[in-house]
Amino acid sequence: MAARHKSVETKYMEDRDAALRGLRGLDRRTFLKVLAATTGAVMAKSLMPPHSFQLVEVANAAPDKTAGAAGMAGKPPFTFAYISDSHLYQRTLNQRFVRAVARAVDDVNALDPQPDFVLFGGDLAQLGRREELDLGMQLLAEVKAPVKMMVGEHDWFYDMGDAWQEMFGPPNYSFDWKGVHVVVLMSVHEKDFWTARKMTPAERMHTVAGLDNGIQSRFEVGDDERKWLAADLAKVPHTTPLLVFSHSPLYKYYRNWNFWTDDAEQVQAILKPYQHVTVIHGHTHQMLYNQIGNISFYGMLSTAWPWPYAPTGLPPLTIQMNRADPFDQFDGLGDGRINVRADGLADKIYSLWDRNPVTVKADYLVSHGKIARPPAPQFASY
Repeated sequence: MAARHKSVETKYMEDRDAALRGLRGLDRRTFLKVLAATTGAVMAKSLMPPHSFQLVEVANAAPDKTAGAAGMAGKPPFTFAYISDSHLYQRTLNQRFVRAVARAVDDVNALDPQPDFVLFGGDLAQLGRREELDLGMQLLAEVKAPVKMMVGEHDWFYDMGDAWQEMFGPPNYSFDWKGVHVVVLMSVHEKDFWTARKMTPAERMHTVAGLDNGIQSRFEVGDDERKWLAADLAKVPHTTPLLVFSHSPLYKYYRNWNFWTDDAEQVQAILKPYQHVTVIHGHTHQMLYNQIGNISFYGMLSTAWPWPYAPTGLPPLTIQMNRADPFDQFDGLGDGRINVRADGLADKIYSLWDRNPVTVKADYLVSHGKIARPPAPQFASY
């Protein structure tokens, strides 16, 4: 059996837990002496992290143990976790991104109870090479819960998705889970900018990877997939909650960086008849949330790097996260989980590494910010 990947952060936490277990054997007087000495040392050296502490509600959304063998029967609530935007190079080129994915896998595997499934939110690879995808597949194989895959533009444009589809199957699909209809979209199609320019596959991939490269077109779901989506939903009652996964946000945030889906309004129109619709997207690498009509949108964190917020177009409900510490390679990154409630709405928990988690409740979004406002960050954003 191949050696298990484990991040240095997880090893540190395991060592810390072992030390704390050892402390339990101390009598009360000795324990208080040790506590006072260590607290004083930490305060004297200003080692306390400069992040605000927040009370976090731990939702009661344990998986339904009475569900059928495939886990599809039953009703909400349930929980799923996500890992997204790992941007892996070949192992020999960048170990930091590998360690980050290993850390996210450890986070998810430590959840108790375990999530029903784990969504990978796209951009497993950086340049779409099979070696990068193979490495990602190997890392994700360590996840205990079932993993659902979504494709991103970095996985696709070197060979137009050949390797990704060979490894993971069709890029758009749907399934039912405990009374919720789940749809995974391939939302990063682009119009052909490469054939007339006689680009090589590598040149095409590098053009798309350059986020603000004006040669490429904007992302879109496209005619064929919108037809597929409409046909897929035709059999789903409008009272059934929808959970939609897309790599790009299914709205128009900032065109210059392709934080944008060109046919977003047409996709939203297909989703409009449904009472409760939650869209979970990757690509933007930041805490990001939005409400348009009946649709609640949540952006996912990346394990690779945090993007700054765009200069315009930020959804007004989004409370920006603190700017990332440039001397902390994991600050502003993380993973997370989503609690799908009994009413079919979803509460989002951002598990920010080296910071306290932040919960954004569906009530905040559907009330358009009138209730359940998340805490403001302590420091300026960016």
